[in-house]
Amino acid sequence: MSALPTIWFASYLTVTIGLALYGFHRLVIVYLYLKHSREKPSPLKTFEDLPLVTIQLPVFNEKHVVDRLIKAVSELDYPKDKMEIQILDDSTDETVGICANHAQSLVENGFIAEHIHRVDRTGYKAGALEKGMDVSKGEYLLILDADFVPNPELIQETIHYFTDDNIGMIQTRWGHINRNANILTRLQAMLLDGHLELEQTARNRSGRFFTFNGTAGIWRKSCIIDAGGWDHDTLTEDMDLSYRAQLNGWKFVFLNDVETPSELPVDIDGFKSQQHRWAKGAIQCCKKVLGKIWASDVPLYVKLEATTHLTSNFAYLLLLVMCVVLYPNSKFGLELSGPIWWLANVPVYFFGSVSVVIFYLVAQKALQPKNWWKEIPYLPLLLGLGIGMSVNNAKAVLEAIFNKESAFVRTPKYGALGEGRGSWKKSSYKAIKSFTPFIEFLFGCFFTFIVLDAFLNRNWMASILLIPFPLGFFYTSLSSFKGIFQQFTSSFDNSSK
Repeated sequence: MSALPTIWFASYLTVTIGLALYGFHRLVIVYLYLKHSREKPSPLKTFEDLPLVTIQLPVFNEKHVVDRLIKAVSELDYPKDKMEIQILDDSTDETVGICANHAQSLVENGFIAEHIHRVDRTGYKAGALEKGMDVSKGEYLLILDADFVPNPELIQETIHYFTDDNIGMIQTRWGHINRNANILTRLQAMLLDGHLELEQTARNRSGRFFTFNGTAGIWRKSCIIDAGGWDHDTLTEDMDLSYRAQLNGWKFVFLNDVETPSELPVDIDGFKSQQHRWAKGAIQCCKKVLGKIWASDVPLYVKLEATTHLTSNFAYLLLLVMCVVLYPNSKFGLELSGPIWWLANVPVYFFGSVSVVIFYLVAQKALQPKNWWKEIPYLPLLLGLGIGMSVNNAKAVLEAIFNKESAFVRTPKYGALGEGRGSWKKSSYKAIKSFTPFIEFLFGCFFTFIVLDAFLNRNWMASILLIPFPLGFFYTSLSSFKGIFQQFTSSFDNSSK
């Protein structure tokens, strides 16, 4: 047993260093963003004759939001004869009829429109995009998911960048039409703002690789073909194609000042489902393209950034391991003091917590220069949510590592605008439930014990710093339990009727 304290401490130290490195990377992103934020991209010239743009709308059981999407597309400020609208419909419910009616109405109003309905979901979204591209007439493909509401000027603000023949893709920044629906949507908006405003801008303008976000962007068709087309072997077909295209020499442009509004998941299970797909798909993509990146002749700094990006979800696995070793490490009798204590604890708390605060405040300062300070009270909740999601996302990472197959699970969207007073709770669309809330709840109980133990032993600093752990795990678990209970009572009421 004498070796156990050393083993536990070594494990703890390894995990904290790993988490500190990912936290340090956030600060690197902040530095790159501040350094390059004023370097606004601009098109080489403008098209004298506007090109035909194919607008692809991948849809799967989206009866609550597809009306809103197609209406917004029909109001785009672009000539009707220069737009080809493809409704790529894999639906199995009444969405099929809604889409068919919209396609017919668009044609009657002078648009070039087609409803392409597949009776199977081979390749899921990637398969639908591939089928649409095969019959598309435009050289440029604007992709919009069903929960997005493009502004009228979207195409006019992006298309002219393609006058540079080296540009393969233009990505716009997502907005959030239901940001203030509840606490969860507020926190999601902050998370996405950090990714889209800081990470994408910093990567793109500093000459590093960045990726298409799956929607609200325009591709050059020949770029997709040159990169090998849409593949179906990962859950993040957008990330996969992006890396393949950039390795082939294509250039991308991120327009942080062009916003395309979208709807955020309003319930925790929808958010978990979305995050699980993104985390798993990123690791699948990592396994597929990381070796090719290091075998390429791109600069070392590009390879290092791509590696950090592709492996970033391993941080959830490290966080989960730290949750396991944290308490035994402190109780096995290993006395830490001086430099060893600082090395074991300060990096993870500084880079893991302080870097998060700096990262998301810089993003809010950029996007809300007058009201950014109003987001400060949400930062502890943001830390807690990240911790609480570690079980869900670590599970996704492990599934990718061990090649567990899973379907492309759609995130339910309900058309809940503004303050979210819609009837989404009564919708037949529900996110898939899993066993993870039970594990999250046990971790919540475990960390409640750790916080109380530290408090009773007058370890005030530890008791304060560890509070986000039980809060995060209890939030993600109890929110899921609440959803399960509501679904059960709703099913019971319906059966009684």
